Amino acid sequence: MRIIFAGTPDTSVPSLDKLNGDHEVLAVLTRAPAPVGRKRVLTKSPVHERAQELGLPVLTPRSLRDAQVQAQIAELAPEAVAVVAYGLLVPKELLGLPAHGWLNLHFSLLPRWRGAAPVQYAIAHGDTVTGTAVFQIESGLDTGPVYDVREHPIAESDTAESLLAVLAQSGAAQLSQVLAEIESGHAQARPQDGVATLAPRLTSKDARIDWSQPAEVVSARTRGWWPAPGAWSDMDGKRVKLGPAAVTDIEGLRPGQIGEGGVVGTGTTAVRLSRVGPAGKAWMESADWIRGLPGKASFEVRQ
Repeated sequence: MRIIFAGTPDTSVPSLDKLNGDHEVLAVLTRAPAPVGRKRVLTKSPVHERAQELGLPVLTPRSLRDAQVQAQIAELAPEAVAVVAYGLLVPKELLGLPAHGWLNLHFSLLPRWRGAAPVQYAIAHGDTVTGTAVFQIESGLDTGPVYDVREHPIAESDTAESLLAVLAQSGAAQLSQVLAEIESGHAQARPQDGVATLAPRLTSKDARIDWSQPAEVVSARTRGWWPAPGAWSDMDGKRVKLGPAAVTDIEGLRPGQIGEGGVVGTGTTAVRLSRVGPAGKAWMESADWIRGLPGKASFEVRQ
């Protein structure tokens, strides 16, 4: 099928590679280069870099409402636009331009976790299964009819980073297959069925840990928010960044109390921190950090 691919982050790259091998990618839409790091170096998106390596034309509009951009897309005459974590809203006048519309690979079991951070919310809220869905984009937020849904279990050790890496690979093959089925006339989209939940864009404020919660909840939050926005907690008025934490059967620590070997008390049993990032310092193993703390150290507990 003649398609345009729209995507931006690392998780979009496997789909670009797969579709470029299985279909005819006419051009790539991605977010414009943005300042990155302390020096604010203008940096191309991962999809932009990969598209250039593949020799594909790249479009980086700051808005799809721009008349010139819309004319460029119309001139390419795609049969469909495949979208994976692109990041820009698609106006109504563009949705109906390709014969088969705009198809989105979403990293959840729609209608659960509609929005920008579905994997993060699935892990952080204790889901035991998630997956990927390929659906038709319409004017609502991730509300369009679904062509295909595939489930994937969530392990107790999964982080948003590790799970997204797996789903990006399996979802790439799924998206390519759906496009092939649409081209052959064998695909059928069905309305979403079930209770919708939302996964809006996360902020640092969302990632503060409440140590009074059960160990399973604390662990899920640290894993779901890893690596971004990153879980954190206060100690003596300073923010300490927290890596993924695992549930233990250690008892006797009050919520927020720090024990030997990188464990911290919660509302139930303790969790064991993997790494921490003290204020103004590099990441380090939690056990090494704790050895340098005064006795009876603890994180602030705020519910």
